[in-house]
Amino acid sequence: MPTSRGKKLLFNSSMYAILIIASLLVLIPVLWMLSTALKPTQEVMVTPPQWIPEHISFEAFSRIWKDYPFGTYFMNSTYIVLVSTGVSLVFSALAGYGASRFNFRGKGSFLTFLLITQMFPSIMLLIPFYKVLQKLGLIDSHLGLIVVYISFSIPFCTWMMLGFFQGIPKELDEAAKIDGCGKIRTFVQIILPLSLPGLAATAIYSLIVGWNEYMFAFILTTSDNMKTLPVGIGQLNGFYKIVWNDLMAASIVSSLPLIILFLFLQKYFISSLTAGAVKQ
Repeated sequence: MPTSRGKKLLFNSSMYAILIIASLLVLIPVLWMLSTALKPTQEVMVTPPQWIPEHISFEAFSRIWKDYPFGTYFMNSTYIVLVSTGVSLVFSALAGYGASRFNFRGKGSFLTFLLITQMFPSIMLLIPFYKVLQKLGLIDSHLGLIVVYISFSIPFCTWMMLGFFQGIPKELDEAAKIDGCGKIRTFVQIILPLSLPGLAATAIYSLIVGWNEYMFAFILTTSDNMKTLPVGIGQLNGFYKIVWNDLMAASIVSSLPLIILFLFLQKYFISSLTAGAVKQ
């Protein structure tokens, strides 16, 4: 019979094998995308396909900036996502803090309403959003997309921040009140610094939602100088031909900001996963 040590070794080996297989399933498409982006055009469609390019070329990365308005798309996405994320963080932090610290009439209904708004498929909201933005003259504008992305982010972000604020002892608010701090000062100087992991996790969520959103950006923008990265990358598909290395290079460049951001906020994001695991 296998000993307990043998069982533990078998279990650990099985877990490592599962993790390796899962990692390969995630990494293989990314590696193929990188391989295609580094191939010269004549090597992209060769048979059989080659994982490692015979001649590494960075022409595709150069072409997306020279031959396409990729820089405009990149700046549009950056501006829209940063503004919508900033606004969402401010309002969701205030709403989450208020719901965690104060009792008021309709509090349960308010939080339930925010949760219900996340249950509707996005396609159901497309026509209402289009009609409202059309009435306001915000079709084909950055402000229109910012309003849409804020409306997507705030409900879920509020619930995220509510969970983090509930994990911060209310005794801190009471101690600050005794020391003469008002509610706003207590929130800004004491509670917010303690909720940095929650703010980081909320910011990452909001950034990912806005950065990768395609459908609303495609419908609500028409001119090239207003389009975002997902729409711009989608238009790299030619009518008669698809330049695969350009398409893959654009996809890699568009992924880099989120990867870099996650690396910088990783410690806050990981700590947010265990926030509230230990009762205060």
